[in-house]
Amino acid sequence: MPDKAVFMREMMRVAKPGGRIILVTWCVRELAPGEAYSAAENKLLERLCAAYYLPQWCSIGRYQSLAAELGLQGVRTADWSNEVRPFWRAVIDTVFSVKGITGLLKSGMKTIRGALVMPLMQQGLRTGLIKFNLLTATKPLV
Repeated sequence: MPDKAVFMREMMRVAKPGGRIILVTWCVRELAPGEAYSAAENKLLERLCAAYYLPQWCSIGRYQSLAAELGLQGVRTADWSNEVRPFWRAVIDTVFSVKGITGLLKSGMKTIRGALVMPLMQQGLRTGLIKFNLLTATKPLV
């Protein structure tokens, strides 16, 4: 969803009072105050967005701020990037197997294009630009 605030409000709306919200998502690394992403980092993010039809990237800190603004309680985050990193190598190996290539050819150009940029996702994870994050929180009872 392109508008992360709308997304978070919708999660809050559909959660029952006292219900747990769990968000597991790809994020972009946090920037230090006054820092900007490098030209190379921006290019990598743009290529990934185009290949996977992703909206603008968001940091886990931004999601955390949105959760606080909504009044969610017990907000906790975790970085699962190290646990996910091996997954991309396995996915790439599977895609370039005989069965994987056959499946790609059957699925069409959009899927092929997505498969071809998997190494870019792996690069983003390796360099720390891209994170795989968890956010949990509880909707207040009232």
